Amino acid sequence: MTDVSETTTCPFDFSEGLEFDPSLAELMSRGPVTRIRLPYGDADAWLVTGFEGVRQVTTDHRLSRAGIIDRDYPRLTPEPIVSPESINVMDPPRSSRLRQLASQAFTKRHVDRMRPAIEGIVGTLLDAMEEHGPPADLAAHLSLPLPEQTICELLGIPAADQHSMQRYAHQMLSMAPDTREAAAVAKAELREYFGELVVERRRAPGGDLISLLAAAEHEHDTLDDQDLAVMALTLMLSGHDTATCQISDIAYLLLTRPELMDHLRSHPGTLTRVLDELLRYIPFRKGVGIPRVATENVEICGVKIRAGDFVHVSYLTANRDPERFTDPDTIDLNRPPTPHMTFGWGGHRCIAAPLAMAELEAAIGGLLARFPGLRLAVPAEELRWDTETIRRFPRELPVAW
Repeated sequence: MTDVSETTTCPFDFSEGLEFDPSLAELMSRGPVTRIRLPYGDADAWLVTGFEGVRQVTTDHRLSRAGIIDRDYPRLTPEPIVSPESINVMDPPRSSRLRQLASQAFTKRHVDRMRPAIEGIVGTLLDAMEEHGPPADLAAHLSLPLPEQTICELLGIPAADQHSMQRYAHQMLSMAPDTREAAAVAKAELREYFGELVVERRRAPGGDLISLLAAAEHEHDTLDDQDLAVMALTLMLSGHDTATCQISDIAYLLLTRPELMDHLRSHPGTLTRVLDELLRYIPFRKGVGIPRVATENVEICGVKIRAGDFVHVSYLTANRDPERFTDPDTIDLNRPPTPHMTFGWGGHRCIAAPLAMAELEAAIGGLLARFPGLRLAVPAEELRWDTETIRRFPRELPVAW
């Protein structure tokens, strides 16, 4: 057994461009498992950084997400983001059941049916940006509104309610200590809103995702109203948490690394492969997400984890593991296809990943096609980056063409 006794305090608040968090790099250098203390929660936690260790944690039944419910678990936000009823804090077989039902809405066939709607939203947003003229803030014109409008349209959320949905999502993702009460209120408001929306869609179904999920069936099993309301809330938060920052982050890399932009312009057919490599490379969030708790003693990478201990994983470090990826700190557009962990792994891999990829392909593909001379309108060092939430992305991205 490896002796790991030192505990490192980790605010995980690094937000300087898309440089890799030096504190995460330092923890990786110490070994695949280290001991950390986060800003909130009443206990320390283990942090697993290596790809194989993360794979074990995310697939080992002895490490439970459900075990954190009603516990003040170690985390980055003052108020826990996840609802106790969310699929994100369920274990098999309950989580497997919900995933089997919910994943029916994100098959290739269903996502392909959604693409025209997504491309239509992208086209409308780029029309407005072109009409605005340079310089224009790409974040305000595309990165922020596209995921919001897409998930709201797919869930059938009326336009009049979409602004409040965005505000509540931002409050729940905040890391500031004085936002705990606001985050709790936001979570309660969103739960009530989606609860009422589910009842309405049961009564009058349409072509939206909530109606589709309500009709999903697997071996005569269906989602009940609570499952469906929490699933809708989870999808909305996931859309804001991932797609918003990734559109800006990918655009930032293309704008600051001309060789990447030139490659995509010369080889547009490689868009999906290039996006996959950029998703592996980009540190899209700060630190860690939702932990697990050991239900019995377990060994991870030679370290003994005792029953009751909290275990965090870092998908960011797993994506930079040199034993998994050759030259992991380099963007290699010819890298052989190798599954990474940006969308998670195992039983909690994001079920909406196909939808997120469709959004990114539409956004980046549409942007490059519409604005062939796209460039940053200010020096890269003048950009302001998000320092308030768990996400990593430029708050504004002024561009010209």
